[in-house]
Amino acid sequence: MTAQRKFPVWRSALFVPANVERFVAKAVERGADALIIDLEDSVPLAEKANARKLIPGIVKRFRDTGSSDVMVRINQPLELAVPDLEAAVIAGVDAIKITKVEGAEHLRLLDEMVTRLEIERGLPVGKIWFVGLIEAPGPLSRAHDIARSIPRLAGISLGAEDYATAIGAKPTEETLLMPKQQVVQAARAAGIMPLGTIGSVADFSDLEGYTRIVRRSADFGFVGSACIHPSLVPILNAGFSPSAKEVTDAERVVALNKQAAAEGRASFAIDGKMIDIPIVQRAEALLERAQAIAARAHRPR
Repeated sequence: MTAQRKFPVWRSALFVPANVERFVAKAVERGADALIIDLEDSVPLAEKANARKLIPGIVKRFRDTGSSDVMVRINQPLELAVPDLEAAVIAGVDAIKITKVEGAEHLRLLDEMVTRLEIERGLPVGKIWFVGLIEAPGPLSRAHDIARSIPRLAGISLGAEDYATAIGAKPTEETLLMPKQQVVQAARAAGIMPLGTIGSVADFSDLEGYTRIVRRSADFGFVGSACIHPSLVPILNAGFSPSAKEVTDAERVVALNKQAAAEGRASFAIDGKMIDIPIVQRAEALLERAQAIAARAHRPR
């Protein structure tokens, strides 16, 4: 496993159609860790050229009035992706969401394009992250190669609806559990973020069911997810954050581990449960995650 890089905290990422002003106007009020300016599914083909022209103004508005990170979701195929990247690689954009990733070479090609644009425009090279979206069984079989492809890849996720369509299945928790787990395994093996939720969450009106899915997804190792409706943002933020009890328990584990180490012991018990190195490591990771979330909440606009 590669050394863990310092990635942003993206518990929630809200899609915002670039060409729908009422959604753009309200986006910064939603409390999402990231806002995804969408050039793909929510923008009709005839509107895409105009939507690209809106990107600089939207990015400036988001930066001037909110504290969310800013992403842009681009299109596939390449003839759409190239002008999308030309519009998206500007100051103020934190990440680009790459749809329908085909493989490692696909990401390397887009990475080369973005690097060239960064150099031409005087932007820091490599500062704009990629988030890769796997949406078909062929690319899923190459998930480990995709996850290790380029340094600017921060995370990968599975496009549930497109993937289910590609395999002729319904997008249920049961049918998507295995491919979603494959994404977690590939991401963790490469030291990047597994993003998404178990199953599909197309029905955003079922908030109770969505809450259950988010909590289950966090248990499986996911660290955040995109969403299409603002009502889901607080559920994502809560579900992908350690609870107060989890933080307290983790602090206790770490403190007692230090005490045990000072006494020459590698394991110890808490409330009748044996604590050893993997449990201590999970506690340390949880505390690091809690600190990163707290730092994000208190950072200036």
